[in-house]
Amino acid sequence: MVKSRIKFSHSFMELVQSEDSVLLFVVAWTITEIIRYSFYTFSLLNHLPYLIKWARYTLFIVLYPMGVSGELLTIYAALPFVRQSGLYSISLPNKYNFSFDYYTFLILVMISYIPIFPQLYFHMLHQRRKVLSHTEEHKKSE
Repeated sequence: MVKSRIKFSHSFMELVQSEDSVLLFVVAWTITEIIRYSFYTFSLLNHLPYLIKWARYTLFIVLYPMGVSGELLTIYAALPFVRQSGLYSISLPNKYNFSFDYYTFLILVMISYIPIFPQLYFHMLHQRRKVLSHTEEHKKSE
């Protein structure tokens, strides 16, 4: 029983990893991390080029929705396999008297994006306005 579950789990992961949505979020988050760590590095060196600052506070406008869409589409693609296999789920009865349904958990995670995504996105837009408008004012005064 354990061997077949591991084999199924392995093939399931290969199947989900071949989804285009994985490429979508991997590209988005990779570009985001490159920009973020470049920003941190140049900030630590006290030599932050405007292009890096601009990229940090602008490219998220496209990259954040792209990454979130990729994540949600990947989770959605995995749902039938998670439900069929019972992957990462714990059912009663067991010695801990505890159950956990990973399928339901994934659906709840997907639903949680509805209130959380706009809140984070608009916070980032506010930060962009604050940081880049301050930079523009500073450039004009020089």
